[in-house]
Amino acid sequence: MGRIVSLSPAEGGVRIWVEAGAMATEAKLGDSVAVDGCCLTVVGASGARLAFDAVPETLSRTTLGRRAAGDPVNLELPLRPADRLGGHFVQGHVDAVAEVLERRDDGADVTITFRLPPALEGQVVEKGSVAIDGVSLTVAGVGAGTFRVALIPHTLAVTTLGRRARGDHVNVEGDILAKYVAALVGPR
Repeated sequence: MGRIVSLSPAEGGVRIWVEAGAMATEAKLGDSVAVDGCCLTVVGASGARLAFDAVPETLSRTTLGRRAAGDPVNLELPLRPADRLGGHFVQGHVDAVAEVLERRDDGADVTITFRLPPALEGQVVEKGSVAIDGVSLTVAGVGAGTFRVALIPHTLAVTTLGRRARGDHVNVEGDILAKYVAALVGPR
């Protein structure tokens, strides 16, 4: 996790400075970094801080336009071609914003139910994958206009999902394989 240090107007969008800790030493100008699941380009660096420019398209389609200085964000460097793939295919291309409808904490068992964005109807399936604020997860269940994920204690501790509550909004990226299938079988 990192923390937003500042947001300021920049060339029609917003420049976002993020306290990125040790990750800042690995990222270079021009590199891609997922910020709450949104793939952004490093446009500046200073010590442990990285700067990103978010254009109006990004601000309107993600939660980044709702963020403020001090907000925590999930950060992830991109996969290197030689790295082991452990998890789901996530691109950092946010499909929609979803609202947290319910959070259930029952000891170590934590589930969060989200409103299913219309853009992802038919693409979110039980035991399929979904990325919430850049965190790749398995879908635990799908209902009428909703989907649910189960979270382990480690995920709750090291990501912003541990802080999510009813009414919060999150970035959602659907499973890339589901997108391709939907595009192939959809209307032509």
